[in-house]
Amino acid sequence: MPDEVPAKGSILGKLVPARYVLAILGSIGMAIVYGLKVNLSVAMVAMLNHDAIKANGLSGGHGGDSTTLSNVSLVEECHPPGNDEAVNKTVEQGPFVWSEPLQGTLLSCYFWGYFVSQIPLAHVAENFSAKWVMLFSVAINVVCTLLTPAFTKLHYGGLILMRVLEGVGGGASFPAMHVMIAAWAPPTERMVMSTIIYVGTSAGTALSILMAGIISSKLNWESVFYIMGGLSCIWMILWIILVQDNANKQRFISPEERQMINSSLGTETKSEHHPAVPWAKVFKSVPFWAILIAHTCSNFGWYMFLIEIPFYMKQVLKFNVASNAALSALPYFPMIIFSICLGKLLDSLQAKGKISTTVARKTATSICTLIPGVCLLVLCYIGCRHYEAVTVMSVGIVAMGSMFSGFLSNHIDIAPNFAGTLVALTNTAATLPGIIVPLFVGFVTKGNQNIGAWRIIFGVTIVLFAIEFLVFVFLGSGSEQSWNKSGSPKDVEAKDEKTPLKELPQKS
Repeated sequence: MPDEVPAKGSILGKLVPARYVLAILGSIGMAIVYGLKVNLSVAMVAMLNHDAIKANGLSGGHGGDSTTLSNVSLVEECHPPGNDEAVNKTVEQGPFVWSEPLQGTLLSCYFWGYFVSQIPLAHVAENFSAKWVMLFSVAINVVCTLLTPAFTKLHYGGLILMRVLEGVGGGASFPAMHVMIAAWAPPTERMVMSTIIYVGTSAGTALSILMAGIISSKLNWESVFYIMGGLSCIWMILWIILVQDNANKQRFISPEERQMINSSLGTETKSEHHPAVPWAKVFKSVPFWAILIAHTCSNFGWYMFLIEIPFYMKQVLKFNVASNAALSALPYFPMIIFSICLGKLLDSLQAKGKISTTVARKTATSICTLIPGVCLLVLCYIGCRHYEAVTVMSVGIVAMGSMFSGFLSNHIDIAPNFAGTLVALTNTAATLPGIIVPLFVGFVTKGNQNIGAWRIIFGVTIVLFAIEFLVFVFLGSGSEQSWNKSGSPKDVEAKDEKTPLKELPQKS
């Protein structure tokens, strides 16, 4: 393939430039990956034979047995909002009798594949093609989702295999999109483009919760996987046709936009080979460690909101299943709007010279730590005021959206040549909270399904938010690091985000 193809203009004209076609399709791709990631959590309610599980003694609550922690048991007990009958609404029985430990394994095995795949697939994305790595990420999720009903009916081991493979694909998504952003986003638009792409994770989560709930209640559990997997195939066709690895390879782009992207990124000069990752310098880099620590601490809070807050609403506040699903999904829609507006505001202030890249990243990260931390503190003492608690939780979730403009895009600032590898490293470490959070919550709430136990959980999360805030504010940076390029460090050490950051490798 030639280094540069003729530019024929964006398919949507001047209204939507080619780089935003990429951002929109990237956002939809991330939504698919995250939507297919969480749909099992909802579908499993319809898959299980709850009466048989209870009759066989296989259900022990969220934490297993009913052992009581005496120091948190004598606390306020909430009553359901409105009609008590709604809480005990009959759930249609499914075909599977899985013990609670097995249920936990089925829900967590996704992270096994996610954990091991990111670093090798980041290498592939950086050195060969991020476009095709992202396609692989979505495609393997789609195929495994479509095969899930058949494999699950054979044996629960078949479901484990499908979920692990989905995790492998999911692990490729962030590294691939970071490489794409580094190749496509002009520095003064990097935050808003990153935000548009990564809010797809929130949109996919919310839509998946709603769709899976409706489909499983109106049709059956198999339909959740067939419908959601089938609809995702459309995206793969559009991605293959409309997206390329960089502006020089894109036909559907105007000459003016291509020139603007190349000049802003410094990609007019071609490099035959992608530089080798300077591992020693990466692990000695203070800004890299600031991102890694922030990413890991933030994911603990993120998974707390994403996975455990709906459980808190059911277990402590006693919301019924239908209300729980709707209220759990609701905050993610304003979160999308807030995230994009914040990214655009910070980009605009940076373009006008009002703030630096470092200030922008630290501002966004401060929002996604301080506000959710305060919200969790309020939840510790708000008691059984149901809808006030829901409002506080919603504010916390919306504020978490600022992470897309904060540390989550910071890898591209400090080393755009290795953005895929860096996000793979930090996201691998940040995968651990996805495994730890359910175990931690299960241990603390074992036999203590009340506000007192959750105060311990929220307190630990608040401490981690505080660590994230302090580490990133004092140690984070938005400047390109000297080890990003193979040239002399003195040539690059003073650059900020307004300076061209990357020389993309061009393959013949």
